Amino acid sequence: MDADDDDITEELLADAGKLTGLSLELLGLDPHPDDMTAEQRLQFDPEDLAEMAAVSPQDRHIAVRQTRLLAGLLWNSSSILIDQLFRDLGTLSTLDVPTPVDIAGTSVLSSLPPQFAASYDAKFTQKFVVVAADVTASLVRGWTAPGCLAAELAVRCLLDQAEITEDIYELDLPEDWRADVEEVLLEDADSEALYSDNLDVLEDDAAKLDFEQWFKPFAPGDTVPPYAYS
Repeated sequence: MDADDDDITEELLADAGKLTGLSLELLGLDPHPDDMTAEQRLQFDPEDLAEMAAVSPQDRHIAVRQTRLLAGLLWNSSSILIDQLFRDLGTLSTLDVPTPVDIAGTSVLSSLPPQFAASYDAKFTQKFVVVAADVTASLVRGWTAPGCLAAELAVRCLLDQAEITEDIYELDLPEDWRADVEEVLLEDADSEALYSDNLDVLEDDAAKLDFEQWFKPFAPGDTVPPYAYS
């Protein structure tokens, strides 16, 4: 790790506290029994509590640092995601009819299901920016599950960006962090099927995965920003 890597690591660790919508425990950090209330300890089996307590101070320090680094990475990636979406919007605004080839050259839209690339025009991108901004705001105000398919896809784009930064700087993150974060942020998500090569899966869920449904709330009580839902 060179000096630049050290700088980005310290920057991300400093940003960790800004991610107030997700606790370190939700990001995969096992709590220490000494940090729990009596009520919280009752949620664990005695064997699990003993295993948590047996973690050495050094290993605990490493785990905390890695999870804080992940929190800072998600914060940082949220800003990059929105910035790059605006860049994509600027690109599409200069095109009369964007083609799949145009979309393949974008920063964020290229991560969306490619079979719908012909539909990713400037109007779609404006709505997707609004949804993505709402998703990233949940990382601060308190996480709520995505209320529509577009919001689920925005989460996936956010994690894609986080992986890019991880790869560039070879960050020391928790093992299998993406799978753990997806389990929290995208529990029972329908959007994964949009990336499936299994035609049976796509056909079975065709109605709810249809492009026209992406910005519609999943169910009563699920929220979508008015601009995107209109």
